[in-house]
Amino acid sequence: MTRNQFIFTTLLLVVLTNFASAQGKDKAKSASKGISSATPCMDVLGLFTASNVPEFGPDETPAVAGNWRFGETPPNLPGNGLAQHPMLLVGENYDKMFLINEGKVIWTYSTGTSYEYDDVWMLSNGNILFTRQEYVAEITPDKKVVWRYDCNIEPGPDHTEIHTCQPIGLDKVMFIVNGLPPKLMIVNIKTGDVEVEHELPYTHPANPNGIHGQYRRARVTADGTYLIAVFGLGYVAEYDKDFNEIWRYNCKLPWSALRLKNGNTLITNEADALTLEVNSKGETVWEFNTRTDLPEAYRFASAPQTCTRLANGNTIFTSRGDNDGNGPQMVEVTRDKQVVWVMQDWKTLGPVTTVQILDDPGIPEIPGQSEH
Repeated sequence: MTRNQFIFTTLLLVVLTNFASAQGKDKAKSASKGISSATPCMDVLGLFTASNVPEFGPDETPAVAGNWRFGETPPNLPGNGLAQHPMLLVGENYDKMFLINEGKVIWTYSTGTSYEYDDVWMLSNGNILFTRQEYVAEITPDKKVVWRYDCNIEPGPDHTEIHTCQPIGLDKVMFIVNGLPPKLMIVNIKTGDVEVEHELPYTHPANPNGIHGQYRRARVTADGTYLIAVFGLGYVAEYDKDFNEIWRYNCKLPWSALRLKNGNTLITNEADALTLEVNSKGETVWEFNTRTDLPEAYRFASAPQTCTRLANGNTIFTSRGDNDGNGPQMVEVTRDKQVVWVMQDWKTLGPVTTVQILDDPGIPEIPGQSEH
């Protein structure tokens, strides 16, 4: 090798090394922000079918299916059945969560015969955060528990429950503890520090000591406010970071409230089987009543508790059904109320309270990115 060739080769190696280093830093920077693609949950599905994933994890307890497992599936339902969406779902009346991809159940997690699943999230790193009424926990795809916060489930004045949670980045979790008094909390699951702990208002003259029906779905919005469904008192409230009320909407039994990217709020009123999209003035800009707007053949046996707005504008309603497997578990409708998908498969799945559609764009742990 000549002297000039040596100098050229050395300079080329330096350039390539610096380029690789810069690329690595960019990737690390992106990873630190949780940004891998528009649909990060799809990128981690392989973690759930890897060889190290046990069929039954060390903290799992067998779930017992109800009589609904004998329910029949009507023929010629709209859509593609289990293959309509890749999704993660839980149901209030069954102790088993399901992960579905390409029309098949690829992973489950069971938590025994106790209390109810209400909220669930897959994070961009593949971990799953969920509430179990008596606790909130985060688990890995290979079924290891990385964090858990337990309630006091003993009857009495110190009894507490959790029905909602939300990841705030990959290190923090927001949840509400129903109790006397109820509290909204944000915990750093890496350090254990409680970063927010604020008592919430709740006074029910007919049942002052009842905690089960106090609060359901709550979310931190993209603006950093708290949007909370005050289930037992019949209103949705939004609070600023100092917990000053800045917006309120009254309705019967609001189970869920989601702030959409357009600034409107999507509210599920379980009592009236009614979902409303309302603007900041409290005006209804869209509504869907599953008792009257659905064709009779597709109506739920139990009113929806939550719904999901997709990026394409469609809305998916969920139902816990009844004890005999009647009616669908999920129905998807367009903005003009046309039914495009009916999911009724009680032999494969159980009741559905909450569903996360995994190929819809957005980073789950960034507030506001999952609500379209």
